[in-house]
Amino acid sequence: MANEQSALLLRRQLQELKKHPVEGFSAGLQGDDIYKWSIMIMGPPDTLYEGGIFRAIMQFPVTYPMEPPTLTFKSEMWHPNVYPTGEVCISILHPPGEDKWGYEQASERWLPVHTVETILISVISMLSSPNFESPANIEAAKQLRDNYSGFKKKVQRIVEASQEYEDSDED
Repeated sequence: MANEQSALLLRRQLQELKKHPVEGFSAGLQGDDIYKWSIMIMGPPDTLYEGGIFRAIMQFPVTYPMEPPTLTFKSEMWHPNVYPTGEVCISILHPPGEDKWGYEQASERWLPVHTVETILISVISMLSSPNFESPANIEAAKQLRDNYSGFKKKVQRIVEASQEYEDSDED
């Protein structure tokens, strides 16, 4: 039952995004699995990521929207809030409820009202303004803080590489 409801909700969200595209990203199914979406995020204007075309996979649990999806960049990404594996670490993708370490309030974490659109707008915002409080990629955070020009060069390289990326069938 929950499985059918989450699939229906995801189909509705996909239809809504196709009907009313949002600037800065596109989303579609990876194959025919309603729980696995192919995402393309454009680097936000006036940021180091501007001009980038970053590919990612959003994987939804069958318990969606009660539990959050994961978003993992498949394009190379160098950012304090993206793990070296490519997985995005932002508050709204953290499980609902209280944070056991006390960094986040429950209202900042996953809520069932979030949609693919609100998640991706948050990811675009994350690219625009990194959070140093609790970095997922400590090396990227350290480089951004201590060696801005080195960080900027590395991001420029990944932006250029993202423009040349050939889409593949890998997940």
